[in-house]
Amino acid sequence: MTVDLRSPWRIGPVEIPTRLVLAPMAGVSVQAFRRQGRRFGAGLVCSEMVSAAGLAHANERTLGYLRIARDEHPLAVQIFGSDPDRMAEAARMVVDAGSDIVDINFGCPVRKVTKTGAGASALSDHDLACGIAGAVADAVEVPVTAKMRRGIENESRDALELGPRLEAVGVASLTLHPRSAKQMYTGTADHTLTAELVERVSVPVIASGDVVDRRTAERVLDSTGAAAVMVGRGAQGQPWTLQEMAERDTEAPQPGEVVAELIRFMREVEREMGDRAASFLRKFYGWYLRGMPAAKSVKPALTSAPTVAEAEAALLRFCPEARDRLARHEAELALLPDTESDRLLDLPISIYGGG
Repeated sequence: MTVDLRSPWRIGPVEIPTRLVLAPMAGVSVQAFRRQGRRFGAGLVCSEMVSAAGLAHANERTLGYLRIARDEHPLAVQIFGSDPDRMAEAARMVVDAGSDIVDINFGCPVRKVTKTGAGASALSDHDLACGIAGAVADAVEVPVTAKMRRGIENESRDALELGPRLEAVGVASLTLHPRSAKQMYTGTADHTLTAELVERVSVPVIASGDVVDRRTAERVLDSTGAAAVMVGRGAQGQPWTLQEMAERDTEAPQPGEVVAELIRFMREVEREMGDRAASFLRKFYGWYLRGMPAAKSVKPALTSAPTVAEAEAALLRFCPEARDRLARHEAELALLPDTESDRLLDLPISIYGGG
């Protein structure tokens, strides 16, 4: 039986309204991205990974990740590190900031992270991983989850051995991206491992990897028995991917709708980042405009624009029909809860490159 992607499920006491989880992605999962994901159908959104060491040292850039808006919930904040005590303290900090779930990163393959003993490197040291997870679970009252890859090596099955041990120390849900750390994002995700993990644990399993549309989401859920799917690269600049999964019979967005949504996203990022927004947004333009006729003509103006306002003006010259749709966005934004308490901390640009 096909699982209804719009049906609710739970991680511990936290009810999640759809079976779609927006992945934690370094340099992408800023607050504007998460709020957009919730609006388009994601039941759970995740922050990009936050350094426990950075939180312990009150690093200004790291503290910026703890800005949480009221319309993001339910939200998981993902932390990484290799010291159990420091990870426990980081977990307490993110819960104090308002996170509904604490997620532990045991999957990042990027050298900057793994060389410290964090991320995917924990997949080869199960005692350390369990020590970290147990310390975090003991430190907070909210559910603790963990995101894993299959292991370091291409044929590894480490995640299948580690998963039950993490459950035993208090982890309430597991996400498996069944590629190895060495694979990075090449090849295909082997969801036969996801199905095996589902059989080995009693907590909900989230299937991550190669979920790009409703068809693949339903196929992965049906073949694995997972509770939910995680959507990552497929939602970069394409929030309609989530909408297509969450709702049946959706139509592809028109250029005016795409450009209006992009401008809304740009304005939200600028509200968070200020002067840093213009450079941060450059990678998003290609994601939003890919496949749009004549988009190549406007991309140079966008990537060279020194301010968000100049990039917005270039987009409206390129696609003037976006103005009417943008006016509707502005009317909607005026009704959202958005107080000064939502913007106490500056949101930084990630210094990491993977997740």
